[in-house]
Amino acid sequence: QVQLVESGGGLVQPGGSLRLSCAASGSILRINSMGWYRQAPGKGREFVARIIGDGTSNYGDSVKGRFTISRDNAKNTVYLQMDSLRPEDTAVYSCNGTVLVPATSGVGFLDAWGQGTLVTVSP
Repeated sequence: QVQLVESGGGLVQPGGSLRLSCAASGSILRINSMGWYRQAPGKGREFVARIIGDGTSNYGDSVKGRFTISRDNAKNTVYLQMDSLRPEDTAVYSCNGTVLVPATSGVGFLDAWGQGTLVTVSP
């Protein structure tokens, strides 16, 4: 079993910054990739950013140049530095991980989600 726990959400003024963290724990053999998604009120889930095993990262168009994803492999933790925040960035941000775990047949990949953390950008 794998748990993802996010932290760092809150209220920030437009133009401000926040840093989200997502720590993975449990029966983890290897983390294949970790990323962030968000869901604003009344809207569908939107891809924000992802970082894969070799360190390659990619971003959603709406956050390119403002958000930066990074990771600490020793801590199984991924971070999302959010700068130049806008009211339209207001959403619940959820962490997602594709993790290699022990399985009855040997090993297998598990798609895990955190519970989400609310980011509100408002004057």
